[in-house]
Amino acid sequence: MSGAAPGAASDAAATATDATAPGKRHYVVLDGLRGVAALMVVLFHTFEAYAGGDPTRQIINHGYLAVDFFFLLSGFVIAYAYDDRWGRMRQGEFYLRRLIRLQPMVVLGSLWGAALFYLQVGELFPRIAATPVWQMLLVTLLGCTLLPLPKQFDIRGWDEIHPLNGPAWSLFYEYVANMAYALVLRRLSARALTVLAALAAALLLEVALLGPRRDLIGGWSLDAAGVHVGLARLCYPFLAGMLLMRSGWRLPHRHAFAISAALLIVALALPRWGNTPHHWSNGLYDAACVLLLFPLVVAIGAGHRAATGAGVRIARFFGDLSFPLYITHYPLIYVYTAWVADRKVPARIGAPVGAALVVAAVVIAYASLRLYDEPARRWLSRRLLRHVC
Repeated sequence: MSGAAPGAASDAAATATDATAPGKRHYVVLDGLRGVAALMVVLFHTFEAYAGGDPTRQIINHGYLAVDFFFLLSGFVIAYAYDDRWGRMRQGEFYLRRLIRLQPMVVLGSLWGAALFYLQVGELFPRIAATPVWQMLLVTLLGCTLLPLPKQFDIRGWDEIHPLNGPAWSLFYEYVANMAYALVLRRLSARALTVLAALAAALLLEVALLGPRRDLIGGWSLDAAGVHVGLARLCYPFLAGMLLMRSGWRLPHRHAFAISAALLIVALALPRWGNTPHHWSNGLYDAACVLLLFPLVVAIGAGHRAATGAGVRIARFFGDLSFPLYITHYPLIYVYTAWVADRKVPARIGAPVGAALVVAAVVIAYASLRLYDEPARRWLSRRLLRHVC
């Protein structure tokens, strides 16, 4: 622990947007990039209602790669925050800190998904009308644990491991990565991590170039294909993030947030590659983003050292908003997508509603952060961390 009072240190750790320990320099720009990526996910999902399942019609086409970017950031931040704390920190404390950081919003996301569930009834989700309340409440309770649900619990029909709040699938893999870090990865040398990263890169290339979709979409189903894609998307970015942090490679620039955010936005917004929905060139683009571009973006963001300025203030706002926005927006998307699909809503009518949805998602996320997430983490830290610190 740092020289700060235990209560103050616990509060700081609880309300930080990443895992950085008290007393360490905070990578505000990286937090901000997480928020930019989360907002691009919301836009991607909003426009998806009009794609009709055709990836070539999707606007903000590569927004799904934000998840792979999140995993890269996670590897970097976890290694930065915890690599030098082992020895005075046990595994139990590490797991507890990660639960305090993530679980309150996981619970809220499941409850929020349950609250909007029956508003989505219609042709797009025919299983909803046949789902009794007790079954929905059971799925809600299980969703609060983040345990992956088998297809017998699919009350929507999209084969999601969390059918009330689909994006929670990536948080499950986040926990998998955290456990792998605590048990094995933190002990490995740079050479061993590099070998594992090379193998993981081969797995990612196999999915991107040889998979049926020729992209990196997927990972939310509890079956062989879903787990295959989920692990391919998790392993390389997380390992690359750890290696990037330990290498010390940084690209300092006074406008780091603006440059890195612009690169990220363009990468996630470009149209589908290739003249057919499943052309190999799109898979190559996805792989290039994850293998090469995203580490470059993080290196630029990590090179920023200034603690003040307009860019830092904007980055801090986006960073605070990032996780609540990501984990609470999708129940709104379910409702919106069902409305567009079932009523055949034209874009001229649906677009203003979609814009209002994005604004509402940001407002809900900010309210969730200030009124629930930060107070919950402070409360849990005071009562739990003081016994292990």
